[in-house]
Amino acid sequence: MSNPTTRSQRLWTGVRTSGIALIILAMVIMWTIEIIDTAALDDHLQGGGIHPREVDGLDGILWAPFLHVDFGHLFSNTVPLLVMGGLVSARGFRYWSRATAAIVLVGGFATWLFAGSGNHLGASGVVFGYFGVLLGAAWFERKPAALGGALLAIFLYSSIVAGLVPQPQLSWEGHLFGFLAGIAAARTMAEPREYRDPDDPGDIQPWELDEPWLS
Repeated sequence: MSNPTTRSQRLWTGVRTSGIALIILAMVIMWTIEIIDTAALDDHLQGGGIHPREVDGLDGILWAPFLHVDFGHLFSNTVPLLVMGGLVSARGFRYWSRATAAIVLVGGFATWLFAGSGNHLGASGVVFGYFGVLLGAAWFERKPAALGGALLAIFLYSSIVAGLVPQPQLSWEGHLFGFLAGIAAARTMAEPREYRDPDDPGDIQPWELDEPWLS
């Protein structure tokens, strides 16, 4: 019989290195924050989003993905975050963690630097970032696995591209910069495409060397 301590250690190691597990944990934190903020804090925490070009709003780059205007806003981000984050995490924990860090930090800083004034908050920037990662990986790698993830994301959530268009009362800049950060992350992490010389017949077995139709 295996040691219960060993089993628990293996389970914890798996959770710790699983992108989808951390996404679920993040969603639990988001919902907990929204419940507490609505029920006990009179939406005070909402003010902790990204306030462009204000030093006091710079730390909102880290907090904004966990804060939402209301439960409707949070619910609209929950499922796409799980689905597209899961598709990205299928590439491995290292890939997912680097992509997520780039989306949050680069996309968030670009929002702080260039977005219109106001309070930018919500996980939608991360959702658009994952969408950008999936599309970028398909474009830069041209491999079946990358193409499959992108096609599934397009099939399920192609309508979200409307969120990249300037609209009032919508942090479209956060969407746009998250999306662009995702594409940039996909580019830097793209697996090199295999090049095959069209004149190279590939692997030829020794007994095939004297067969003229292979030359």
